Amino acid sequence: MGSSVLSRIAARVGTPVYVYDVAAVRAQYAALDRALAGIPHHIHYSVKANGNLGLLSALRALGMGADIVSGGELARVLRAGFAPRDVIFSGVGKTRAEVEAALDAGVGLINLESAGELELVAAIARERGVKAAVGIRVNPDVTADTHPYTQTGEKGMKFGVPLDQVVGLAKAIRRDRRLTLRCVGMHIGSQIADSGPYRLGAQKLQVLVEDLRGAGVDSLEFVDVGGGLGISYSSEVALAPEAFASAVGPLAKVTGLTLLTEPGRFLVGNAGQLLTRVLYHKHTGGKEIVVVDAGMNDLLRPALYGAYHEIRVVDPVAGGPEGPADIVGPLCESGDFLGLKRALKGAAPGALLSVEGAGAYSFSMSSHYNSRPKAAEVLMDGDRFAVTRTRETIDDLMRGETPDAEWGTS
Repeated sequence: MGSSVLSRIAARVGTPVYVYDVAAVRAQYAALDRALAGIPHHIHYSVKANGNLGLLSALRALGMGADIVSGGELARVLRAGFAPRDVIFSGVGKTRAEVEAALDAGVGLINLESAGELELVAAIARERGVKAAVGIRVNPDVTADTHPYTQTGEKGMKFGVPLDQVVGLAKAIRRDRRLTLRCVGMHIGSQIADSGPYRLGAQKLQVLVEDLRGAGVDSLEFVDVGGGLGISYSSEVALAPEAFASAVGPLAKVTGLTLLTEPGRFLVGNAGQLLTRVLYHKHTGGKEIVVVDAGMNDLLRPALYGAYHEIRVVDPVAGGPEGPADIVGPLCESGDFLGLKRALKGAAPGALLSVEGAGAYSFSMSSHYNSRPKAAEVLMDGDRFAVTRTRETIDDLMRGETPDAEWGTS
């Protein structure tokens, strides 16, 4: 992203502020769509990565559907203009209210992750006198080489229906005239750089589709291979869209089903950055410390996952640390850092820094810890930019609260 545009954004909007480059998102989408061109497919953006309404609107305009995991995300995609039929509702803990909202909206697919969830969806469909299109998210027992917190396809995890239970669940769906099984699928994790686990998972899904058809299930239209394509945050190698397509493409071709995929980080991760201003520089205990106005409340990934984000100086100020410095936030936690031992020339007080690769699982995981308002968000396209979320105010922090609670009696 051009430094001059970023400087103008920081001057107008203030810091911390998230900036998302729409052109970069378009390029990522085009690369994946091109790699899958020989396969009947549809790409559904994983909203949990970044649910900014302006960004969602831009993604919808590219022709994507949406993959959601909550009632709040359902409301977001509908407000952003997604057609309900293009929405897939996943997630292990859907509430009655969320299922009711999904059926009332007419979402294209509700992915079931347990027998109990099947019972709930069926009961609500009967109550409302509607039909529900459902899928089964399968736990394929495939281990992906990624952070343990983002592995989702291994046996014993909370995600999906075990392979040996899928046929029985599918038969139960087939017997219910209110339900139609349109899809089986998997999601094996996030930030995956190797196509091998996708290939193995796809092979297991292919066998499962054959077993379902052998059991009389003839309503399948889609096979879902999830998302999780890894990107490069620094020196690691990203998963090429062509390698991903090569791994999952045969599944669609052999089964004759339309391939669904649900990328999030791949589309928006490297399209975003967090701008932050240097507040102070100090030397202590033989270390250089640079204190900035963004912290783990804004960007949790370094503290939660030990994740690495490149940090660069956008607008330098003379002075600052001579050697490597820890870039830390203002919160009352020793784990409140954005980067450790970084050589940043010109990172003196007043300098503008950019934390790269902050388009996914960044603002969406932010919090109000230490009673700090959430950052603003901006879309950028070339030399143009637009504020799509205004910075929160102190009043926003206390909306819905009162110091004068009315006590009830038991």
